[in-house]
Amino acid sequence: MNFQYAIALTGGIGSGKSTAASLLKLYGYAIIDADTIAHKALEQSTEEVIEIFSDIILTEGKIDRKKLANIVFKNKALRNKLENLLHPRIKEYILEQSHLLDGKNIPYFIDIPLFFETKHYDIEETLLIFVEQSTQIERIKKRNALSDEAILERINAQIPLHQKKKLAKYVINNNGDLKNLQKEIEKYLQNYLPNIKF
Repeated sequence: MNFQYAIALTGGIGSGKSTAASLLKLYGYAIIDADTIAHKALEQSTEEVIEIFSDIILTEGKIDRKKLANIVFKNKALRNKLENLLHPRIKEYILEQSHLLDGKNIPYFIDIPLFFETKHYDIEETLLIFVEQSTQIERIKKRNALSDEAILERINAQIPLHQKKKLAKYVINNNGDLKNLQKEIEKYLQNYLPNIKF
């Protein structure tokens, strides 16, 4: 059975999901990172991606992810085309890695930003990193040199976090600082995770 010991770690852009994944790694848990896999899948699909977008997305012969993002977050049809090309390949890589981790019979996390959006993964347990939208915008501004319009385009391309909150099995509120996030992750690992029946 696929994903037998998997827990989907998800959130929204700027919610602190990657920081949560780093903390879980520090506590000794294996993490499959869908973003890293997506970058690999994108590189391996260069020719097909150029067919869709033309060479305007290239910088020095390589796909420029910033240029690509600026296009896909403004054009839903093109975003769908890109996702239809990449998501099956991403899933293939994730399945390979999860198959190995399932063999260890211990819980592991799959960091999937679009878990609820794609519905591609039959994973029962979900851990959502939640923030209020004002905090989300603030964090994205600090991290990326994006305009308010570009930030909202990226946020609106995902299911709102308040909606994901209703779908997730466990929610960590990450409106505080790093220390607070660490405390919440420890609480999850000590009080919730041991009670999951895999």
